[in-house]
Amino acid sequence: MASSSLDPQQPPQAVAPAIQWSASTARSAACERARQRRAPTGKMAPMKQERWAPHVTVAAVVEREGRFLVVEEQTSEGLRINQPAGHLEPGETLTQAVVRETIEETAHRFVPQALVGAYLMHVDRPDGRAATYLRFTFCGRPEPVAPAGALDEGIVRTLWLTAEELRDCRERHRTPLVMRSLDDYLAGRRFPLDFVHTHSVGPSNGK
Repeated sequence: MASSSLDPQQPPQAVAPAIQWSASTARSAACERARQRRAPTGKMAPMKQERWAPHVTVAAVVEREGRFLVVEEQTSEGLRINQPAGHLEPGETLTQAVVRETIEETAHRFVPQALVGAYLMHVDRPDGRAATYLRFTFCGRPEPVAPAGALDEGIVRTLWLTAEELRDCRERHRTPLVMRSLDDYLAGRRFPLDFVHTHSVGPSNGK
């Protein structure tokens, strides 16, 4: 008959607590190992990089008697021609941004009537900087000139040019999107303003 591993001298009632203590110790050890696996190793975990996002911009195609409102502006590549355009700022909707930019760059009030298109473009610059832009181009009617004031920094003057005149100076355009937006407008591309739904906007930057 096989001998028992229990001490024959040990009272039976002492065996059960010993077995319970052993099981409890095993569970505690397992929990501690799990905690150590989750705990920091002593080195700070690298912070997540900020999520990449394109620069959101707006532009206005403004027509009056067959001519289009554009600006001549000073850039790092010299004088360039562009539609009234600029960046979306905190607290703005897209239509609010295009109205503001048109006033700031041309002193003309602008009433958006339709979205011409949304355009994605990546730009590599000679100085090594690169950026991706998501441009929303709107068309609408010009209103009477706003009260006189200084135009945005870098704006040299405003011009009213025909489509052909703009085609003839493509090499001076700020980006290829100047002509692409105009061509889409002339082709009759129009989307209702509520095509881009604004659910909410971020807090204003106080400007």
